[in-house]
Amino acid sequence: MIKKHALTANASLCLLPAPLVGPIEAAAQEVIDGKLDSQFVVDVFPDRLGTSTNMNANEVIANRAAELLGGKRGDKAVHPNDHVNRCQSSNDVIPSAIHLAALEAIQSQLRPAVTELHEALLAKAEAFWEILKIGRTHLQDATPIRLGQEFSGYASQVAMDRGGWKMSGSIWVSWPWAVPL
Repeated sequence: MIKKHALTANASLCLLPAPLVGPIEAAAQEVIDGKLDSQFVVDVFPDRLGTSTNMNANEVIANRAAELLGGKRGDKAVHPNDHVNRCQSSNDVIPSAIHLAALEAIQSQLRPAVTELHEALLAKAEAFWEILKIGRTHLQDATPIRLGQEFSGYASQVAMDRGGWKMSGSIWVSWPWAVPL
């Protein structure tokens, strides 16, 4: 996504030859769609700083764009650095990609899982409502409470945490002191 949107910015500033914009954009979209996953051969873990991963992306997009122009892989009709990586740095691209991946995981996995947990705790609170148990405080017996009350407390805590997340435009923020993704 970063490469595609950087291309849009570079094209709007006339920093790229116009005939290359469409093929690079199409190639970047193929990467986004997962059609070129097999071309990403650089292992991200030993890479550490992301330079190799960023350059791998540039090479994949440039080679595919060259093919879309009727050329061959490696002919540099679309140059990985001069065209695809124009005005970008691995120091910006990689952290941005990590933030976008985290955002996507929060939206597609964490939020639904927390919602499911909240609903399950509410169901258990209702199911366990009739069960009385000895309450505990400071490792000593305390006033009896219902097991359902305990689960209701767990559900309330999850609801308060979940309520702290909010959407600000297209940015998720959590609590006032959080740094936007």
